[in-house]
Amino acid sequence: MADSVGMELDSYIKNYFDIGDVDIRTYSPLTLAYIGDCVYEIIIRTIVVGKGNRQTSKLHQTTTKLVKAHSQATLAEIISPILTEEEADILRRGRNAKSATMAKNATVADYRMATALEALVGYLYLTNKMDRLLELLKYGLEKEEFAWLKEM
Repeated sequence: MADSVGMELDSYIKNYFDIGDVDIRTYSPLTLAYIGDCVYEIIIRTIVVGKGNRQTSKLHQTTTKLVKAHSQATLAEIISPILTEEEADILRRGRNAKSATMAKNATVADYRMATALEALVGYLYLTNKMDRLLELLKYGLEKEEFAWLKEM
């Protein structure tokens, strides 16, 4: 179900704007991270809003805690043991990508692992593997490091 939703959205956007297919293997890890950042944030915002109607400042605080580099790095570390070989390769390529910028409030290690997670998210989105993406994120977010999320 989720895979068809992801495919429908991606296909709809491409068709609407007359964008041809591109071989995803030609995308750099930073390009995957670029789209992955947005996809990850929309998933997180959907989860946060789904936890209940609250002041937007509270929604923003919760979202920020989950999208900051340290949280993304933690999530990447949690899910790494259950990744397929292909997914692990994307994560590794994303971690090793040399970005020209750096997050203000993150260590180099956290920033690189956050980029790795975003690259994996982008890859799974662009390959229409939304079920797998959501499965990985749910697995990670249900771990002890994110227990506070359940209490919302």
